[in-house]
Amino acid sequence: MTRASIAEELERAADRIADMPRPDLQVILRRAALMLRNVAGVPLEPPTEDALNSIAGEMKIGRSDLIQIVLREWLETNAYLPVRQIDEDSETDGSA
Repeated sequence: MTRASIAEELERAADRIADMPRPDLQVILRRAALMLRNVAGVPLEPPTEDALNSIAGEMKIGRSDLIQIVLREWLETNAYLPVRQIDEDSETDGSA
């Protein structure tokens, strides 16, 4: 399950909390707790953290989006992932 689907499930449960069977509520809450436990992230050194936050601000994207981009590009560059092919005939919005 994704975070979004768990969040939606929690919202639905909150909307009908009085009608929600206790075992179903327990399952939903345990899934949410598990998801939260697994979000801890990777501890970074302060200079690395500062650089990421600064670059993310300059690019006007979220820090996690920047980390995904950097990691994907590093994996592609070092042949751990296949390089994505760009469709030459596709329209672009001018940001290369």
